[in-house]
Amino acid sequence: MADVLSQNEIDALLKQLSSGELDVDEMNDEPAVKIKEYDFARPAKFSKEHLRTLEIIFEHFGRLVANNFPAYLRKNVQIDVMNSEAVTYSEFSNALSNPALLGIVDFAPLNGSVLIELASNLGFTIIDRMLGGLGEPLDKPRDFSEIELSVLERIFTILVDLLREPWENVLSIHPRLERIETNPQFAQIISPSEMIAIVTINMAIGNVEGLMNICLPFMTLEDIMDKLNTKYWFSTMQSKDEASYDEVIETIINKAQIPIKALLGKSSISVMDFINLQVGDIIKLDSHVDEELSVFVGNIVKFKALPGSGTESYAVKVTEIIREE
Repeated sequence: MADVLSQNEIDALLKQLSSGELDVDEMNDEPAVKIKEYDFARPAKFSKEHLRTLEIIFEHFGRLVANNFPAYLRKNVQIDVMNSEAVTYSEFSNALSNPALLGIVDFAPLNGSVLIELASNLGFTIIDRMLGGLGEPLDKPRDFSEIELSVLERIFTILVDLLREPWENVLSIHPRLERIETNPQFAQIISPSEMIAIVTINMAIGNVEGLMNICLPFMTLEDIMDKLNTKYWFSTMQSKDEASYDEVIETIINKAQIPIKALLGKSSISVMDFINLQVGDIIKLDSHVDEELSVFVGNIVKFKALPGSGTESYAVKVTEIIREE
């Protein structure tokens, strides 16, 4: 209950008001309450922590792309994660050009799909490099042909396969490329009002630069949102044992298939003699019967051997190992 003023206190207040010693406006000034506006059309489903974790994941993805793509494109590839933001799907789709290059990816075991948008100039550069060109983009954009989309489908499949490793600390995913669309109207994977996270990546193939946008709907990531924080991400990182890598590499090398051949000898004949060769004809070689043969591993002479047979098949017996580089 508020304090009751006495008659003397009331008189003193009235006297101060009449003399101007007391300002009524100052008495009414109360500290302003800070009100945070909330947009119901764009609910804040992705926090800064979520977006930062997605950036870390796709920085790892970018390193894998930069290391793997030069083997296919035979050109230097540089990847840089620029930023991440949360927007509605309609804002993203309205900003797409037509034609666009959109890869729809099934993000199993999560529900829903993820969208990978690649700049058209990068698409034409990749096609040019894959078909033996210099990797120059087109001066004037146009639609992609069926053959060009088939070439790009291979590249998108490689991109999708590279998504597995960066997500291991969050969830073991098995992404699969469903299809490639060039018209944004046919790539409506979710409702226009749904929230998505967009990770923007700058890709440079030689001197050609363009953007790659990864569209991640909230409904797809909803089941693992609690894992999309840096604390969880770093706590689940497994220490990599270099010795285990050495063993894996050694095992793979041991299983590699290498062609091996033994050279009996050489000879030169005319084209006329070659045309007139018949069954039973003899070609004289430049080596003797008792001479050692050169055994090639790939295109390198690695052994000397004598000819023979074993279990009804031709064979050679190694007599010397050539250890020269």
